[in-house]
Amino acid sequence: MKKIKGRMDESILVCVYYGPNGERLIQRGCKIANMMDCPLYILTIDPKPFDDMDAEKSHYITKWQQLAEMHSADAFILKDNERRPVSKVIADVAREKNITQIILGQTAQSRWEQIAKGSIINSLLREVPFVDLHIISVSRSLKDEEGHFEKGVRAYLIKDGDHYRLTFKYSNDVEYEGIFFKDLGTDFNNGVFKFMKDKKTLQVECTDDVIKDFKNVDMAPEFDEEDEK
Repeated sequence: MKKIKGRMDESILVCVYYGPNGERLIQRGCKIANMMDCPLYILTIDPKPFDDMDAEKSHYITKWQQLAEMHSADAFILKDNERRPVSKVIADVAREKNITQIILGQTAQSRWEQIAKGSIINSLLREVPFVDLHIISVSRSLKDEEGHFEKGVRAYLIKDGDHYRLTFKYSNDVEYEGIFFKDLGTDFNNGVFKFMKDKKTLQVECTDDVIKDFKNVDMAPEFDEEDEK
């Protein structure tokens, strides 16, 4: 049985997308909701039906559902098979749930895309003008319980044949910008490079300045409900 919230004049909606930043957004929303003692909703949107989602997406959705239950969110809302613009879907949920504050993650949308197509933020401001928007940037840290990494530094990726090479100087050849976390106890650039690709946050392995593929490395260990009690 969910706890009855102390105030109903405020209501928070956290919008999450696939990637490590989703958990951070939920935690931020939970913190604000607990401080205000108000309802909390978590929303994710996907153009594909749930049954057609791959294992990685299903994993994220399961994790978010567990987090929602763990933090006593009022509902986890999945809008799958959704063809409408994201801002329209968010606005509809905001009206339905009487949302007063929306929490969004930073997107990988470029400045030119914003000019040509209009940003999600601008669309939301038009759709729900009396709702406060909180934009949370990509975390500049890794969830590293054992302290295996140095403090992250800004770095870039340059295409080099069939792989990418890490560099710390910007040039016209740069294809991706992000944060590099170097392994402790090594003189070489081995570690994790964190960046945004296709509006998704990725953490990929770097060995001797080289990144061979964009397979996501999940640095956060699976949480256990017993650990939260």
